Amino acid sequence: NYLVKVKTSLTLPGDLLEQIDRADSNRPRFLEKAARHYLSDLDKARRHEKDAAILDAHAVRLSKEALDVLEY
Repeated sequence: NYLVKVKTSLTLPGDLLEQIDRADSNRPRFLEKAARHYLSDLDKARRHEKDAAILDAHAVRLSKEALDVLEY
C-alpha cells in the first residue's frame, strides 16, 4: 500500500492539542489514526442506514413471512 503523504496545516483549540499530546507525542500519527477511525465509523453508519432502509422497505413482507413460519 503506497501512501503519499501531503503536508497540511490546520488550526485546533489549545485544549484539544493538549489532550492529543497527552495521548500520543506524535501529533501527525495521532491525527491520522483519528481521522481514519472517524471515516471508518462514518462508512459503517452509512452502511447501517442503507441496510435499515432496505429492511424498512421490506418490513411488512418479512414480518408476514416470519409469522407464517412461526404458525407452521
